[in-house]
Amino acid sequence: MTNDDPAALGRRTLFAAGTAGLALSAAAGGGGSASAQSSPPPIDTGVVRDGRVSFPNWRGEAEPPSPPPPAPLPPGERVGFALVGLGRLTLEELLPAFAECRYARPVALVSGTPEKARLVAAQYGIKPEAIYGYADIPRLRENGEVRAAYVVTPNSLHREQVEAAAAAGKHVLCEKPMAVSSAEARAMIAACDRARVKLMVAYRVQYEPHNREVIRLLRSGELGAARLIETNNCQVQGDPSQWRMKKALAGGGSLPDIGIYCLNTARAYTGEEPVEVFARIHTPPNDPRFAEVEDTVSFMLRFPSGTIANCATSYSAFNSKDMRVQFERGWADLENAYAYRGQQLRVAKRDGERQVVEQPRIRERNQFALEMDHFARCILEDRRPRTPGEEGLRDHLAMEAIYRSAATGQPVTMEPVQGLDASRGPEAEKAG
Repeated sequence: MTNDDPAALGRRTLFAAGTAGLALSAAAGGGGSASAQSSPPPIDTGVVRDGRVSFPNWRGEAEPPSPPPPAPLPPGERVGFALVGLGRLTLEELLPAFAECRYARPVALVSGTPEKARLVAAQYGIKPEAIYGYADIPRLRENGEVRAAYVVTPNSLHREQVEAAAAAGKHVLCEKPMAVSSAEARAMIAACDRARVKLMVAYRVQYEPHNREVIRLLRSGELGAARLIETNNCQVQGDPSQWRMKKALAGGGSLPDIGIYCLNTARAYTGEEPVEVFARIHTPPNDPRFAEVEDTVSFMLRFPSGTIANCATSYSAFNSKDMRVQFERGWADLENAYAYRGQQLRVAKRDGERQVVEQPRIRERNQFALEMDHFARCILEDRRPRTPGEEGLRDHLAMEAIYRSAATGQPVTMEPVQGLDASRGPEAEKAG
């Protein structure tokens, strides 16, 4: 480097200016050394308190404060999960979501495809000896790193695998729908109770921040009583050979697969159980996709408070996953309510002589990370999950009533359930 190098000249000039500035400050009574002058205040460095780093609010009163920094558990203290099933959901969503988890980590894989399992284990740093076949689920007992099993297989396999994991002493998170019948759901709950392990159903939407804001609005009464809930979950299915189109594996068609989101979310929003259902089903003839399962289902739920939910689901209608709640004094519209990401909430209400439509800015969070972290915290703190097995059972009872109504063309009365959130555990942690 030569003396006339522009970069060197620039650095020397800045250094000289900085030194001169410190000297002038000291001469003017500024006091302190250069190191003291350059020490940032706590508002910039943060403070350590109660095992986490926090920062004083640096923004003005006109703006909301920034959220606190994440405070994850050290990896060795997080709850170890065994992923049972390495299909699309596990590989595309669940395993990547662990990167955003603070209390959960993947430590074992259960698969019927050893080659795939070995590849995935290497990608996620899972030990080769922590790879199991489905028949090996009882061997999970020998793996002390595994505290929970997440069952992510076709619906008709859930009962056998949940019961096997519970018998191995592992807490169980099970994908929705919980099973293929209410009888199976009851048996799964009983098996986990006998084994003294926790059972949670993976209703990710109940942990998603935008949906939780609609629940808050409805329960708070800010916009008056909820009169109508209108919601749909539709998508176009392709290849008829996939497991979702086989009744022996899926237990049904669009209703238990995607229509369950409309059902479960309407129940979660109100906190009530329906007292009456009415349904219609249309399945196009001669379509090979629907040789065994139903296509389009429209169903109505009537709740004790008077709220009515009109729900629709279809395997042959273009992708739509929206929810609207009509209140006495406004409405809330949630686009992509059931999608993995991309939720947009709009809320309408009166403001003086005007109707205003607001779009709250809600931080998007990974729903899968939220639900897995919630289950992990329930294990660590010995708490009942927000969506336990009883929550899955209530959906099966309602779906069976929907099928009966569609078959008879008549409304079906449901047995009344007293109280709000009767099938749920304590409210989940606030998404940070």
